[in-house]
Amino acid sequence: MVRLVGGAKVVGLGEATHGSRDFFRMKHRVFRHLVEEKGFRTFALELPWSSGVRLDEYVVNGKGDLKDIAREEFQGSYRIWNNQDYRDLIEWMRDYNLRLPNDPVRFMGDAMGYAGPELYERVTGYVARRYPRLLERVTELYRGLAPTTDAGTYSEAYFRLPLAERRERAERTGQVYELLRKQRPATGADQREQLWTVQHARAIHQMARGLAFDFADEAQSAQMMRLRDQVMAENVAWWQRHTGDRILLSAHNTHVSYDSFDARYPRTQGSFLRDALGGNYVSIGFSFYKGAFKAFGTDDDVIRTYRVGAAKPGSNEATLDRARQDDYFLDLRTAPDPARAWLDKERATWNIGAGWPDPAQYTAAFGRAHDILIHLHDIEATTYLGTS
Repeated sequence: MVRLVGGAKVVGLGEATHGSRDFFRMKHRVFRHLVEEKGFRTFALELPWSSGVRLDEYVVNGKGDLKDIAREEFQGSYRIWNNQDYRDLIEWMRDYNLRLPNDPVRFMGDAMGYAGPELYERVTGYVARRYPRLLERVTELYRGLAPTTDAGTYSEAYFRLPLAERRERAERTGQVYELLRKQRPATGADQREQLWTVQHARAIHQMARGLAFDFADEAQSAQMMRLRDQVMAENVAWWQRHTGDRILLSAHNTHVSYDSFDARYPRTQGSFLRDALGGNYVSIGFSFYKGAFKAFGTDDDVIRTYRVGAAKPGSNEATLDRARQDDYFLDLRTAPDPARAWLDKERATWNIGAGWPDPAQYTAAFGRAHDILIHLHDIEATTYLGTS
């Protein structure tokens, strides 16, 4: 299957649930092969930029303890990533870099849900060294914004802030970003640090901007979700452009696809990436017939294992499983005409996100959503490692 990605600079590899080991283990296998045979060097995850910064420091330089980083960064809606399969992948990345330190693999978070204190420290520290005349202004604009509690507590408190205060915070973070972006370009060794500092300031503003919507308004919630996918795409494209790395992008099918099949997501990360990269972006989706997954209880927010039985007759997955009751992949771009006609028709599909049970009924046309599809007959839940 890996040969089908061709010369793509970014490969989006989805998942049909957020908590099944089979999807995560396949991503591990695919990433290892892309690294070893195709020269890929970055694994990108649907995770805050600042969390990615800490994990990148770990896999590249061995900074910190992975268990501590996971406990501190995989919080709130991101705590489902604290599972054994992702720990195994991150440890493999660290081991790879110990063996080949001059050609490291890297880890990035592309999302906007949280901005940790490290980003504020990096921005203000750089301003103090490079633009001391701006330090007082930047410090005042960032006053009271950097987290002083754990990520979960900080995020919960942020959501409870009055809308006017959240918007005022976004105004301040935007001012810092614009102030730094407009400074005279650095030269020599300072140029790279300036580039990354501006991106860190941008990530802080992305979070504040994303949380400045009125979530009680359905239209504004949809605008926020559109912005979220746009931001994730922009961050991945930025990383690829400035590092030159080929990237495996990990996210839900809903994000890596071209065609949104969830009304809550007006436009997808995959769609934005196709516009930015053209044929240098390839989307790979997952489907499954039956099985288990970890998810948040929609009534109590507790992570537990859920299981679903055989896909309903007439659904995408039921037909795909009839074709071959085994795991297989399909290049949707070269499917023969009869298969293409079937793939381009919208029908019921499994689309299991972070919460369960989900009363919504989803439909998708896989031929319009992805370039490649991996179908698994049976899946099992990942091992959740908790918050301790």
